[in-house]
This record gives sequence, C-alpha cells and structure tokens, in this order.
Amino acid sequence: MPSFRNGRRQVARLTALVVGATLITVGVTQQAFAADLPTGARSLQSVNVPGQYLRHADYLGSIAAVTSGSSTQARSDATVTVTPGLAGGTGCVSFQAANGMWLRHRDYRIRLETNSGTATFLADATFCVREGSASGSVRLEAFNYPGRFIRHRDYQLWLDPSTTNPTTFAEDSSFRVVTPWIAGRRSPVIKGLYADPNIAFLNGRYYIYPTTDGYEGWSGSRFKAFSSTDLVNWTDHGTILDLGPHVSWADDRAWAPTIAYRNDRYYFYFSAAANIGVATSTSPTGPFTDPLGRPLVPAGLRSGQMIDPHAFTDTDGQSYLYWGNGSAYAVRLNPDMTSFDPAQIRTFGLPNFREAPFVFKRGSTYYLTYSVDDTRSENYHVEYATGTTPFGPWTHRGTILAKNLSLGIRGPAHQSIVKAPDSDTWYIAYHRFAIPAGNGTNREVTIDQMWFNADGTIRPVAPTL
Repeated sequence: MPSFRNGRRQVARLTALVVGATLITVGVTQQAFAADLPTGARSLQSVNVPGQYLRHADYLGSIAAVTSGSSTQARSDATVTVTPGLAGGTGCVSFQAANGMWLRHRDYRIRLETNSGTATFLADATFCVREGSASGSVRLEAFNYPGRFIRHRDYQLWLDPSTTNPTTFAEDSSFRVVTPWIAGRRSPVIKGLYADPNIAFLNGRYYIYPTTDGYEGWSGSRFKAFSSTDLVNWTDHGTILDLGPHVSWADDRAWAPTIAYRNDRYYFYFSAAANIGVATSTSPTGPFTDPLGRPLVPAGLRSGQMIDPHAFTDTDGQSYLYWGNGSAYAVRLNPDMTSFDPAQIRTFGLPNFREAPFVFKRGSTYYLTYSVDDTRSENYHVEYATGTTPFGPWTHRGTILAKNLSLGIRGPAHQSIVKAPDSDTWYIAYHRFAIPAGNGTNREVTIDQMWFNADGTIRPVAPTL
C-alpha cells in the first residue's frame, strides 16, 4: 500500500482552490513528520484516551470505546478507508466510511457526508498528515484551513486551531494508526472514486488511466495515472493532464481515456466536453500536451456522443481508434497517430451497444467488448463480439460481466483488457458502483482475471470483492 510521508524539513507550499468562480491561494506549512498513514482500511486510536477510536455515529465524528466484543456495526463505524486526498496535495489524505460517505468538516464539526464533487467539499474532506504527539502517531491538519486540526473535544470531533487549550491540544489531536477493526476488501484496486479504467502494459509496468469520479454531472477536469508491477500495489503518479490549463478547447467532462505507444511517444486519447482529444508525451506518466489545439473527433461529427475512445494497435503495426455512445465507430489512424481520414470512418451495428468499445486480439481472433445500458443503472454490463479483422464483421457472443447483488456489486462495466507479458493470462479492469453506497457518479475500479473456453469464447467473469 502507498503511504503518505512528509520530509523531515518544513516545506512551504501553495495550493490553489477553486470555489465557485473564485481562485483562492492557500499557504500551507508542511511540518516535520515521522509516521506513516498507509492507504486502505485503517482504524485511528486516540493517543490520550486509551481504547477510544475515531468513529462516526449518526453522521457525526466522535471517539468511542471499541473492543473485540463490540458489535459489527460499532467496529465498522471505527474503520475508515484511507485514500489519496480528494483535493490533491502532497501528503494529504481523505477518509471514506463503509457506507461510501466521506469525513469532512463543516462549520468546524467533523461529519459524514456524500461527496458532492464541489471544490468546497473536496477541500473540506482532505486532511494533511502531520507528526503526532507520540512516536508513530499522526495529526490531521485541514487542507483548506491551515493551523486547524481534527481533535476530540468532549468525545466529539472538531476542527480546532492549535491555540485551543494548548496544554492538551497536541494529545487531543493525535491518533495512532492501527489494524482496522473490520478487514478491508481486496478491491477497489485504486483507493477512492475512479471509473472508466483503461489498463495497459507499458515499458515493463501495468498502467491504469481512469476517469476521476465523484463529481456531479461527471464534471471532473483532471486525468491521473497509476502504475503497478503486480496488479495489487499501485503507485499514484498524480495529474498527467488537466483540461483547464492544458487544453484550450474544453475544461470539463474529462472522461474515459486510452493510451497508445508509437514513434517513441505515448498518445493519450481522452473525452472532454463530449469531444475526443489527443495529447502526447515521452513518458507514460506525462506530462501530456495537446499538439492539435482542437478536438481530434469533434462533437457532432457523427450520430451520438463522440466519447469513449480506445486505441488498438494490431500485430502488423497499424493503429485504430474506436469510440462512440449510442453508435460505435472505428477508423485507421495515420502514422502520426493524431489524424485520420474522416471518409474512412466505419460504423458498427452491435446488439445492445451503448458505449465503451474496447478491442483486443488473441491469436487470429479480434474481440470487441462494449458496455450496455446506462452507467447510472445497476444493470450496466459488458457484452462482446468476435471478428476476423479489426473492422469485423462482428458476431455477437453475449454477456461476459454483469452485476452480483448478493455481493453488493452493481453496474460493473466500462471495461478494458490486458494480457500479462509472455503468457496467455488475461485481466479485465472495470468500474462498478462504489460499495456499499455508490451510484453512477460514485464508482470504483477493480480487476478480475478473464478466462477463455477451448473454442476461444470468453467465459463469464465472476466479479469479486
């Protein structure tokens, strides 16, 4: 698991927050830090009130006694999933409860609320890790209110300045990071809210490029990259493309990217404001820049939404771009990877097609997988077809991934597929509603192995936790 650690020296940083249309610059001093706060399921024990743990009750933060004999609900309430800070920031984290809601401060009270996706919420739900009063303990400073820390006061959790009751404040605001009272799930593989994952094996590592999720109307503007050598432990490489400063023709609805490698460069195709753009870099983790200054596939070029690109390079070296919502399209990319002949665009008739076309090749067979229904529906799922060329003709083969309500798995789709190098082992990455209380804008990313029958058809994937 990644951990959040600050350096031994104090480092000043400036953080820009956008609230409404106002840009606020916040100065934060990063203090010396000697303790880790790993991502994943964790419990936080009070330093100066033995046996008391940070928890939520009736949607308000508090500390309370928890033991091995406590109810399952009490132990769950005292367990949080630590994620990278929703608002970003080096060494900053956010805390998600088992019900999918997040700890945030409002009116200086720590409470549990659903992520609204606003800049204010993201900042209120982000806390920067500082050294605690006891060895190995941590303190949690507000991202957007420097000098205020989460502390217990009369067993309730507040966001108070360090000048409050200075005799005991350091101890009141310090917590030991301990084994969670409720064991965490194997997934999501990327902690936090992400969707539409594009998985690829590049330069000796697996990479996932997702939609940054949790925004009302899917209005996010930033793309991030994550990498792993084992599909279990993922490194967050931060923002690789931010529409606002880096793309002149769009600043919202940053969705469903894909990546390709050619000409010693990486080509990052992405949806933005219902167009498809392309950006390039010499590294799979960016930074990426827009060489065209305009969409590669503009909105309105064909029927349906021009979104959900997927780049596929065949074994002969020819690259193709697939995309579509409502209708499925494909075209050969020119050798520059940033242009194509519009007259050569193909349209596919696929049963039940909604969006997210993704093509891969195994042996001499081409597989076109795609998502069915609406991403806001628990019935969102994956079907596929096979063909003998990158353009088909396609033979519909049926469903390979669908919900499992007995496990609380809803809406598993918007898939991508990768083969482990030098093997016939395949994995499918996809998103689902965040468990247990997610929805079509609060989704999480996971990975399962995918198997083939002897005749080359894909076995139904059993979604797991």
